[in-house]
Amino acid sequence: MNDTEWTKEFPAAITVCDAGGIILQMNDRSAVTNAAEGGLALIGTNVLDCHPEHVKAQLAGMLASGKKNVYTIEKQGVKKLIFQSPWYQGGAYAGFVELSLEIPFELPHFVRGG
Repeated sequence: MNDTEWTKEFPAAITVCDAGGIILQMNDRSAVTNAAEGGLALIGTNVLDCHPEHVKAQLAGMLASGKKNVYTIEKQGVKKLIFQSPWYQGGAYAGFVELSLEIPFELPHFVRGG
């Protein structure tokens, strides 16, 4: 198994871009989720071009600062957790990974000791 083979059929959308916003990888779920925008054909394009103007500034800021962004959305009756985080290669900032996971509307929360 190669380093990313496990992500192909992972049941959450995984999209990876470099520090300039160029999409490097998408798994199957990401391609389906982004089918209207081009699916796998988005690889090699800039993630900023896939978003409306009001979102582009926020994404550009995230790419420049390397700060993560986490939130939930609801679309077409499905609630998702969106986790956008920088990734590193050899200790240097290399870009962003976005995970988009479907989650239940009511989600248990546990406080663990330690």
